Formats: sequence, structure tokens, C-alpha cells
Amino acid sequence: MSLVEGNIFGFWMFIVISVVAVWIMTQSKNGKFKVTLRRINGLEALEEAVGRATEMGKPVHYTPGLGDIVDNKAAETFAAMEILTYVADLSAKYSAELIVTIRQPNVFPLAQESVKQSFVAAGKPDMYQENTVRFISSNQDAYTSGVVGILHREQAAANIMAGLFMGESLLLAEAGAQIGAMQIAITASTTQLPFFVAACDYTIIGEELFAAGAYVSQDKVKMGGIAAQDYIKLAVMAVIVLGTILSTSGSDFIRVLLTK
Repeated sequence: MSLVEGNIFGFWMFIVISVVAVWIMTQSKNGKFKVTLRRINGLEALEEAVGRATEMGKPVHYTPGLGDIVDNKAAETFAAMEILTYVADLSAKYSAELIVTIRQPNVFPLAQESVKQSFVAAGKPDMYQENTVRFISSNQDAYTSGVVGILHREQAAANIMAGLFMGESLLLAEAGAQIGAMQIAITASTTQLPFFVAACDYTIIGEELFAAGAYVSQDKVKMGGIAAQDYIKLAVMAVIVLGTILSTSGSDFIRVLLTK
């Protein structure tokens, strides 16, 4: 019987990375490892957007984008749901009307429960209505048309878009701009960033989407996870630089090590 071949170095790196990540998160949770995230203006502006809507007596619109929770883009959707919880908490705090538009059926019950719990926790369960979270359509074009219609009919004072976005990004952002809404876009969809930058007040890009949940909640475990990822990236960068130097000098030590 033969053994299954594999990358031994990669296996041990996986073990080391896992141990380091768990250790940092545990230390952060216990207050022994202080993690400070740099200021992200767009996330700071979320409270301003909700407060503005309250003062104007108009609703806050939020959409977690096109992503599902059962595909390879699930991470973006879960990150968007964390931001939704924060926005719902702010809406409950300031008694602002919140409208959440959903494309994916799987995301709909999660959004409902998340928003409902925020209002209940704030002691304002009556603020949650049946039409607070609205399933629009699983069809992308129908979803886009539905959201644009809601923005214009409801005259939302704040339009917050977080998650996965595709060709509909400019249509949603333009609709928000036409009604004078304060707009915040948060996405890792790099191809849509130019449209959001052009039409929105704040655009949060790339990995900032995944750090947003930790940033707004200030949860020590989540912040520890962000710190662990950064340290691991630094270690990988160091290996790349070392490998480049060794390869240039004629040594294939790193290449051999990575293929064992």
C-alpha cells in the first residue's frame, strides 16, 4: 500500500498558521494582545448617514448585494450581513426607518432575523415591520429595477450598499445620487469600484469589506483574527522576498522547500 503524496512543508505551514491565528485571537479576547485598526472613513460615516436620515425624516436603504451564502462569494455576503446588523442597531438607536432589499432567497431570512433582533435588543420591536426587509427578485435585472424604484418612491436619505455587486452597481448608485441620498458603497468587486467611486460619497474597497464587521463591532476575537491575517501576510511576503534573493543568487532552496 502506497502513501498518498502531499506537500509536507505546506502541511506544517498550515499547522503553524492555524496555531498562530488561534493564539492571537485568544490573546486578543483576554486583553493581552491589543489590536488597533486604522481609521476607515466610510465606516465612520455609517452613523452620520443614519443620523442624517433621522433628521430628514426619511428612510435608510441597505442592500447586501447579489451574493448568496452557499457559493464561492459567501464570504462577501456574510461580511455584508455583519454590517447590516450594525446599520440596524444604529437605525434602532436613532429611530430611523430602515428598508433592506434582498436578491437571494437564502439571504432573506437571515436579514429578517438580524434586523428584527436589533430592534428587539434596542427595546423597539414595533419598529420592525413586515416590509422592513423586502425580497425583490432572484433575477438580477428585476432586482435592480425593484431597488431603483424603491429608492425613488421612498426618497431614501441614505443608500448603503455592501457586498457583491456587478453590472447593476452604477444603476443603483446613480439612482441614489438622483434623489440626493448620502451613499456608502462597501465591496470587494474590483471591477465595480470606478462606478461607486464616481457616484458615492464614500467607497470602501477590497479587504476592508471583510474587516468592516470587526471594525464596527470592535469585537476582540474578530479584531484578533484581522491581526493574525496581517501577520501571516507579512510572513508570506518575507518568504517571497527571501526566495527572490536566493533565486537571484543561484540558490533554489525555497523552491525545493515549497515543493516537498
